Amino acid sequence: MFTGIVEAVGELVRTVPADGGLRLLVAPGALDLGDVQVGDSIAVNGVCLTVAALEEGMFHVDVSQATLDCARIPDIPGAPVNLEQALRLSDRLGGHLVSGHVDGIGEVVAFEPRGDSRLLRVQAPAALVRYIALKGSVAVDGVSLTVNALEGNAFEVNLIAYTLAATTLGGLQVGTRVNLEVDLLARYVERLLDVRQADEAWHMRTP
Repeated sequence: MFTGIVEAVGELVRTVPADGGLRLLVAPGALDLGDVQVGDSIAVNGVCLTVAALEEGMFHVDVSQATLDCARIPDIPGAPVNLEQALRLSDRLGGHLVSGHVDGIGEVVAFEPRGDSRLLRVQAPAALVRYIALKGSVAVDGVSLTVNALEGNAFEVNLIAYTLAATTLGGLQVGTRVNLEVDLLARYVERLLDVRQADEAWHMRTP
């Protein structure tokens, strides 16, 4: 689990095809790898990936084809990436509960100045819109954000100066595709409602 509070902006050093997917070599930037071991989880642009190897202050992760099919993974050397280590039980939950399992890919349709901040409007896949609530949480490229407006399949968030400087979101442009993860609690609520409705339907059919 993660919180959506980015710890550092790293850099993609190299990508190599591996086992039908990709192996990435990532320079961690300011992320401290002192206690990171092979097998640990690190979120890269909101995608939970397992550290496969450590090399001279950098780390390797493997990305399966299944992940490539549903998430946006940079493949250009030098590309900046948001990084967050997995949550410890003793850590503060400054953002919201994020699993690192991307639900879909959105597209930036507006990125407008608002004083020192920026208004970001993202067009989300239609199947995800029902999980996005006004004043609820959504992760964009692994960054926990609060939804300020909803219109059709698009949602708006405000990016403060700190977020623009401390994450990759400051480099967004109209047309950029971004990883989206909806609030985990929304999915559990839907599942509970589905089960309840199925139970009620079963009891109605049972003599």
